[in-house]
Amino acid sequence: MSDKIKVVVSRAIFDDTIAQLAQHFEVVSNQEDVLWSRETFIAKLEGAQGVFTTAAERIDDELLAACPQLRICANMGVGYNNFDVAAMTARGVLGTNAPGVLTETTADLGFALLMATARRITESERFLREGRWKAWRYDMFAGQDVHGSTLGILGMGRIGQGIARRGAHGFGMQVIYHNRSRLAPDLEAACNARYVSKDELLAQADHLVLVLPYSPAAHHTIGAAELKQMKPTATLINIARGGLVDDAALARALADGTIAAAGLDVFEGEPKVHPGLLSVPNVVLTTHIGSASVPTRRAMATLAADNLIAYLTQGKALTPVNLEVLAN
Repeated sequence: MSDKIKVVVSRAIFDDTIAQLAQHFEVVSNQEDVLWSRETFIAKLEGAQGVFTTAAERIDDELLAACPQLRICANMGVGYNNFDVAAMTARGVLGTNAPGVLTETTADLGFALLMATARRITESERFLREGRWKAWRYDMFAGQDVHGSTLGILGMGRIGQGIARRGAHGFGMQVIYHNRSRLAPDLEAACNARYVSKDELLAQADHLVLVLPYSPAAHHTIGAAELKQMKPTATLINIARGGLVDDAALARALADGTIAAAGLDVFEGEPKVHPGLLSVPNVVLTTHIGSASVPTRRAMATLAADNLIAYLTQGKALTPVNLEVLAN
């Protein structure tokens, strides 16, 4: 029997991250990348004091009650809506995330998705691959301009600011945003961004990008009513979290021409995708790859591992989400 602290890694991850953790802990890994059932996950956590999680593993009071020895859950991602933070705090379990290291890479993907959606790139590629391109035509896959247009951003954290800088400085876009709180003047100036109400944002944006965190209060932030407030020429980009958009309402809006197009990296109930989104041509779909560059995913994994090591060996954490646990 090992006298090392036990930690569980819930999904496949870089071999050197496993090796990093193994220097300090007894590691139960999942390099076969099996999708554990809830019951199997809880069984794997028996005796474990730490767990390396992705956004897919729900940490709630039921799981914590079954795993009373658990002390830390380290998410490999900036979002942590898989954590019931209140339940974790009540039971003295620390949660950590991986902010900062994925900001620029995710902003890159957000802008790439905006470009592909506005210029109908995937529609054009499908048309070509299907052998349907026979001649040039003046209106063939004519989309919307990006340069000089109005970029709307809902949620203006680090990633939102990264997208704003790309739009303002790279493409001469007029940037407007709405956020729970207004940015400091120096940050607004750096992004060349103007604060507006949510209604103004919906009505004025040529391209609307969602970069806000998910919470129950934010569920279906964009639904049928909000889509009707947008321009019929507008595009909607979601790189934040599934559930912020009512996917069924969006599918109807795309089919009806309520808005021109959408680009989605996240979905309600992913990896399942609403069938209505699969049947309309004017949507670009990607598989939650916002942070998917090799250097960034390595940095995310390393930060999650560093949080586990720091807390379980020194009582410290680099990026805690419930500081109250550290104060006790």
